[in-house]
Amino acid sequence: MPEDGLTIGIDIGSSALKALAVDAHGRVVASGRQRHQLGVATPDRMEHEAIGAWRRAPLQILERIGADVRAIHGANSIKGVCVAGMVPSLTAVDYRGVPRSPGLLYGDARGAAATADRKSAGPIGHAPDLLRYCTSVAPDAVGYWPAQAVANYALAGTAVVDTSTAFAMAPLFDGEGWSEREVRGAGAEPSQLPEVVPLGESIGEWKGTAVASGIVDTLAEQLVAGVAEDGDVLVICGTTLVVWCVTSTWREIPGLWTVPHTVPGKVLIGGASNAGALFLDWARSLTPPARGRASAVTGHVPVWAPYPRGERTPLHDPDRRAMLVDLQLSDGPGTVRRAAVEATGFVVRQHIEMSGVDARRVIATGGGTRDDEWMGALADATGLPIEIVAVPEGAALGAAFVARMAAGLESSLVDAGRWAGLGRRVEPGPLVTDAAVRYKTFLDLSRA
Repeated sequence: MPEDGLTIGIDIGSSALKALAVDAHGRVVASGRQRHQLGVATPDRMEHEAIGAWRRAPLQILERIGADVRAIHGANSIKGVCVAGMVPSLTAVDYRGVPRSPGLLYGDARGAAATADRKSAGPIGHAPDLLRYCTSVAPDAVGYWPAQAVANYALAGTAVVDTSTAFAMAPLFDGEGWSEREVRGAGAEPSQLPEVVPLGESIGEWKGTAVASGIVDTLAEQLVAGVAEDGDVLVICGTTLVVWCVTSTWREIPGLWTVPHTVPGKVLIGGASNAGALFLDWARSLTPPARGRASAVTGHVPVWAPYPRGERTPLHDPDRRAMLVDLQLSDGPGTVRRAAVEATGFVVRQHIEMSGVDARRVIATGGGTRDDEWMGALADATGLPIEIVAVPEGAALGAAFVARMAAGLESSLVDAGRWAGLGRRVEPGPLVTDAAVRYKTFLDLSRA
């Protein structure tokens, strides 16, 4: 058995569930991936089939990885497991903890009150809208749980979420507990929401293995990314694009979020944008594939406003839609695709400039880091070097560290930084000057 044992981190992502078995040094010894469908049939919908994605899939992937690990490292080699997930999320459940409604995600607006200002959502999403919809379609449900609670109940028989997941449900959670006013206003009782316990606490066992209370996926990514110095910028390249700029000065920027860093004395300023792989995959589906970083780019590139389903930070406008401007007859599929990946970089640059942080480098994580075209465009659009993490599945890696806390093997989240590791580096290329010109057009579109 490797030193003090192995832990498993599971990440319930927007389009797939990822799992890593990791040793005490952060080395991955086994991994698994299981795709699931992200439902975005209309711009106001964003959902999972919760029984499959939140309940069955964590059990299935844990059984597979657990069997492989135990066969090699011994029956008692797995010491802890932790589930990370998106926030906010919510589904109605029956007395067995089985979902009875769609698994609503942060971009779903079907529960929004008819009189509500659609641009006044809370800092991480409007959780009361999700609860309002769940209570309307399943008013007799036993409970209303986020994805982490559904998975935790399947693993350990306990409906629990950690404090980071609960805070992401604000204003349903007020910092001390579930708000009676907010929860009842959405048609439920506080007792129908899961118990909240500290991050890293053990809530029970799965086959003799400690199960941690859970964690928010972006926080898990942050723990192991090595983003700790002023001027570092963490960019999570997933279905959602997340940008966090590191500084030592707390300041609140209209349109952006400011949150404490896990590193003492540091602050994160940034937010989450819909201009991630959800936009990029859609835009690329409209054109044949290009090859290489700038293949088929003639020198002229149009500009995307990358908002086919609205935008989160910094616009907070769910009704914003995509535009492609400055097209000309010489443009081909390669230039249109280049414009798409460049637009995601422009969103990152916009967040950086608004934050006021003097950025020195971008540390990129997430599945999109395997996309050379995307990473090259990110470097060109920001004019910054891109340091790519060694383990792209950062949320699963960070969750595996939290599992060590539940197993009694760690005592501080700050120590997760020792697992940070960088792989390759991408420098800005010859298109960086032209990209700077197009960025001005992008800003005009975003302000329109």
